[in-house]
This record gives sequence, C-alpha cells and structure tokens, in this order.
Amino acid sequence: MAAPATQLARSGRDDPPRTARLGAGPRARRGSGPRQSRLARDRRRTAYLMLAPATVHLVWWIGFPVAATFVLAFLHYDVLAGTATFAGLDNFRAIFADSTWNASIWHTVVFTFFTVPVAMAIAVVLAVLLNNKMRGRAWYRAAIFMPHITATVAIALVWMWMFEPRIGILNTALGWFGVKGPVWLGDPSWALFAVIMVSIWKGVGIKMLIYLAALQAMPQDVYEAAELDGASKARTFWSITLPLLKPATFFVLVVSIIDSFQAFDQLYVLTPDGGPANSTTVMTYEIYSKAFKEFQMGQAAAMSVVLFAFLLVLMLLSRRLTGREDDVR
Repeated sequence: MAAPATQLARSGRDDPPRTARLGAGPRARRGSGPRQSRLARDRRRTAYLMLAPATVHLVWWIGFPVAATFVLAFLHYDVLAGTATFAGLDNFRAIFADSTWNASIWHTVVFTFFTVPVAMAIAVVLAVLLNNKMRGRAWYRAAIFMPHITATVAIALVWMWMFEPRIGILNTALGWFGVKGPVWLGDPSWALFAVIMVSIWKGVGIKMLIYLAALQAMPQDVYEAAELDGASKARTFWSITLPLLKPATFFVLVVSIIDSFQAFDQLYVLTPDGGPANSTTVMTYEIYSKAFKEFQMGQAAAMSVVLFAFLLVLMLLSRRLTGREDDVR
C-alpha cells in the first residue's frame, strides 16, 4: 500500500497544478491578440471602403430627395421665383379637396387590386406547369419571361395596335364570334381595364420565375411521402406546394404592390393625359402632372408623402396576411 501512496505523492510534486496547465494556454496565445485585432480592424476598414460608393449613392440620390420631399410637403415653393414659405398642412388640405387626386387614388387601388392577385395566380399555375418535365419547357419559360425585359414603350405601342377598334386583333377576334368590340383606349369604361390587361401580361414573367426558383428549392422527400400516402395532385398542390411557397408569395406580393402603385410608363403611353375623362389617372401620373405641368411642387410632394403612407400600410397588411417574419424565414 505504500508504493501507490509514494507514486501519488511524486505525481503531485512533479506535475504542475491543473490551474497552471489551464492558464498556460491563454498566456501562450496572448501574443497573437494584437495581431488578430489589427486583422479585424483591417477587414472592417476594407468593408467600409467597399461599401462607401454604394452608401454615397444611396444617401445622395435617395436619402436627400426623400428628405427634401417631406420638407417640401409643408412648404409653398415657387419654382420660378425660387422662394419657399411655410405652409403647414395647406398642401394636404388642397390635394384632398382635389377631385382628380381622389379619383387617382381610387384608380390606383383598382389597378393594384386586379393586377397583383390575378398576375400572381397565373404565375403560380405557370410555374407549377413549367416545373414538370416537358418538351421545350426552356422555350416556354423564355417566352413568358420575355415581356418583363422588353421596353415598356415598345410593349405599349404593340398593344395600342392590338386595341385599335377597327383593325386591331382583339376586336377582329371578337368579330368572329359576332361580338362588337369596344373602343378600348378611348372609352372611359374600358380604358383602365385595357391597361390592367397589359400590366398583367407584362408582369407574369418575373413572378413566374420567382415561383419557379422557389419550387426547384423545395424538398422532394415531402412530395415522395405524399405520393406514397396516395395524395392527389390537387391535394398536394393545396396542402404542400402553396404552404411551402409562402416566403416567395410574401416577396412577390410586396414587390408587386410597390410596382403597381408606381406604375406610370405604360399608362402614360397607352392613355396620354390620364386617359379619356381622367379614367386612367393614377397617383404617380397626378404627381407628375402637378409637379411638372402645374409647377405646384409643394402639393406634388404632399401627394408623394400620401403615396408613401399607402405603400407602408399595404406592406404591413401584406406581412400580416402572408405570415410573420419567423414564418418567412
């Protein structure tokens, strides 16, 4: 029994304490601390230098104009004289007393209400169909996406010919069935509907591409399990595909709403001056008209603030309808 005790005593005398052994590591590595901190500082400095051009561009071309818009909304600004006086809420009272502005709000809401959900529904169906294996699906995808990258003015000019009441292809096709087509862009009852048709056709491609990318990233084992359980294709679509498309739907919805509220070029070309009887006057066109035709910069800025408020409210509502942030991630 003495030998083990002697060995334990020798081991206790010869081996360094445990705390010393544990503390030796940090002390040995202490010399590398300043080097690591310098490396971290260099990396941060490099990151700041690389972000500087984009930050300057963002502040100069977006930050300053946004701030100037909010300031001008509360001023009477004379463009020709270059003078500005405080107006308080006068600009906001003036625009909401303007019947054309109130009508433009309604036209924008109607335009968005019909354009966004219809285009999204068509895009989902096309994405599901083109996600299957079929001959020539790459050509179909390219053909559907092509309008998105085509110049809006060129698209509007082609559709103007198609909407022509006498020789246009739409009224000609309706005539084959004995239906007399309307004066699409010249009738206040049909002008906004015609512009909505063009916007849906132009916007389906990019939405389809986003949904297609989301479908290709989905786990296939879920579909294999549903197939083993005997689920039909319709049941699989409603119970698996649509719930898994929730993040893509939120993104497409937000981008589509912003794009619809900022629609200007196709309306300006298809129906100049707001269309017949201001039937296609939307908020963006009224802002343009108030600023660059009437030179009422204060009222135009107030309209821009109202448009920003509309978009902010709609973004919050769309987030609430499509799910929380944790669900999106």
